[in-house]
Amino acid sequence: MAFDQHDRDDISQINITPLVDVMLVLLVIFMVTAPILQQGVSVDLPEVTAAPLVGSEEQLLVVVNREGKVQLNDTPLPMEELHRKLNAIMRVKPDRQVYLRADKNVPYGRVVEVMAAVQTAGVRKLGMVTEPLKDE
Repeated sequence: MAFDQHDRDDISQINITPLVDVMLVLLVIFMVTAPILQQGVSVDLPEVTAAPLVGSEEQLLVVVNREGKVQLNDTPLPMEELHRKLNAIMRVKPDRQVYLRADKNVPYGRVVEVMAAVQTAGVRKLGMVTEPLKDE
């Protein structure tokens, strides 16, 4: 039994075509499902033992007071103006994070309206401000 050099070269090569096919299928799946995951208002619930966040620049704080009025950094604004201002800020710096502070007595629907307005303005990072639990 004699082997020539040509047979050894063919055996030592790895066929990566199936690997490429699988990777392309996964890429298409992720491209299709990524926009679906962005729909809706995403909220991460605060934990009781969470530490305060440290910020290096001025915070964008949206406040919903007890009467349901909206403020952006202590400036009262109607909802349309809030949307325009946040949209302008996000065009300049799209990675800014906005914090939402809502009174606990405000109806849930009003808070969701504000969250939706913030999201449609282009904000991708929305944090919820809470008070730490008091020891009883």
